[in-house]
Amino acid sequence: MIHSSRRLPGSLFRFGVVRPFSTSKDDPTSPIPVVSTVASPDERSHHIDAGSSIRKPVSLWPGMYHSPVTNALWEARSRIFERPGDSPGDGEGELVPRTPSRSRTSVLYKFSEDYILREQYRNPWDEIRTGRLVEDLDALAGTICFKHCYNDDGTTRPLLLVTASVDRMVLKKPIFLDTDLEIVGAVTWVGRSSMEIQLEVIQATEETDNHSDSLALTANFTFVARDPETGKSAPINQISAETEREKLLWEEAEERNKLRKKMKELKRGIEKTEEDLSRLQALLSEGRVFCDMPALADRDSILMKNTCFENSLICQPQQRNMYGRIFGGFLMRRAFELAFSTTYAFAGAAPRFVEVDHVDFLKPVDVGNFLRLKSCVLYTELDNPAEPLINVEVVAHVTRPEQRSSEVSNKFYFTFTVSPEALGNGLTIRKVVPATEEEARRVLERMDAESSQLGK
Repeated sequence: MIHSSRRLPGSLFRFGVVRPFSTSKDDPTSPIPVVSTVASPDERSHHIDAGSSIRKPVSLWPGMYHSPVTNALWEARSRIFERPGDSPGDGEGELVPRTPSRSRTSVLYKFSEDYILREQYRNPWDEIRTGRLVEDLDALAGTICFKHCYNDDGTTRPLLLVTASVDRMVLKKPIFLDTDLEIVGAVTWVGRSSMEIQLEVIQATEETDNHSDSLALTANFTFVARDPETGKSAPINQISAETEREKLLWEEAEERNKLRKKMKELKRGIEKTEEDLSRLQALLSEGRVFCDMPALADRDSILMKNTCFENSLICQPQQRNMYGRIFGGFLMRRAFELAFSTTYAFAGAAPRFVEVDHVDFLKPVDVGNFLRLKSCVLYTELDNPAEPLINVEVVAHVTRPEQRSSEVSNKFYFTFTVSPEALGNGLTIRKVVPATEEEARRVLERMDAESSQLGK
């Protein structure tokens, strides 16, 4: 389900002003130009149609993960390899600065006229299935990375392009299932071996005439390039911003990159201050009452461990991407749907999605891995009775029974709320309290991460 974005005081969106990738000189609200997945930078063509290959048998890269959008994207991308001499070779290839327009790509969902496509994205409440949309965002981000790194002369070095993290996936307005939808994105920032891709989900209606009113969701993906033989980071084409807006987007992405590095350094460990210990003890105080004197515990609170759910799966060959690893979008969808179910059971009403706070892809997931997804409600924010916020953590563990080993591969953080109608019928969202220091530490880390975003 869909809900409006979490907001700052004064009705400002939590992450600041959203800027489109580029605009015409005459009309700042005009749609951005679109480059198809297969065309060269100078060839403008139609959008990629999300439903174009639903009714066709897909023989491209058989056995690899398919969804309506990955089918369309891979079918379009395959035409590059159909041109003689244009498949990526083993040569070094010269690194050439690319403009954001070089990688700009869009996917069009013709929901208004394509019943079969619409049914693929319908959830039980007759609204859009957000997990599948999140899955598509990762697929499109991967194609955009490919276009940025691919050289037209066929000398592109083989690279592994891996999703490193997702930040700021924020819902701006409800998304409807009976109205055409477009996802458009481009590379906005490049480091030595990493790049940030900004994606926008746009849904125009009769009431929305300009870009800001049509913007439904924004997301920032970070990808890294690896050498397929050594696994080490590999340099990629730099970016050359053309317009003032593109330069501004680059500066904003640079600030986010610096913030990510700063947060990692802080995590690595600075000793806990007295203030940190005091916050930890305050969080644990109610949990100790639950454990030691349960009859006296606050009836409007619940222990974190009593909000937990999990599921498990064996990663199948059909779920792999073109690099032989499990498709990141598939993992994101499974995590989202578990978080949704966790929130549903916790709140007692169907949740409404607000945002993906953060996703870390710590280790790759391979075919045959035994994956366990564990979720819990970390904490709730109840300051605004009209919009209580439920923060959910999902941690993916790769388990290898033969080796008696288990390690964390992915961490996901989602925020949901519930509908005003449910609250109007007397629904109450409970406070979640940790019972152990490890649980309290996880809560504080997320709260601090949230505060750092708000304070930027």
